[in-house]
Amino acid sequence: MSLESRIVSLAQTIGGDIKGLRTSQGTLSALNTTTKTSLVAAINELVLMIGSAGASIDDGAGNGSTTVTWSAYKIFDSIEAAKASVKAELTNGAAAALDTLNELAAALNNDPSFATTIAGEIANRVRFDAAQTLTSPQQAQARTNIGAAAASDVSGLITGLGTYDRDYAADYTAAKA
Repeated sequence: MSLESRIVSLAQTIGGDIKGLRTSQGTLSALNTTTKTSLVAAINELVLMIGSAGASIDDGAGNGSTTVTWSAYKIFDSIEAAKASVKAELTNGAAAALDTLNELAAALNNDPSFATTIAGEIANRVRFDAAQTLTSPQQAQARTNIGAAAASDVSGLITGLGTYDRDYAADYTAAKA
């Protein structure tokens, strides 16, 4: 590539950048300010207008001040602090593993019916504080879980022992006579 073509290429690249900047800035004659010769002059005019209206930028001003405004940086920082405060209130000091909705959803196995699922799981537990009606398979599983004898084993034991409603005192008295 010749020096001439390199210079032409550079000029075209710079020209493209300048065209892009002009397009981005817009047409100065469309400004709603009196000064339309430069963006700097127009911005300075706006600052004077805002100041003469009694408003100014003051990052030291507190919340609720109606005579000043904060800079974009101060507004951004205030929004970030408010977001952190709301998150802290919502999570109430939850551990980092459970301080977002996504982490909570994962902890609940992403089950949209978690309460119903848990209620069903709790209902499938053998109670010791109230009577329950269990199916035969549920009874068998419960006995297995707690190591209790099967109903047939208990029946066999009762049969082997004989009647438990016998008057043993009468048998003793009869045997003594």
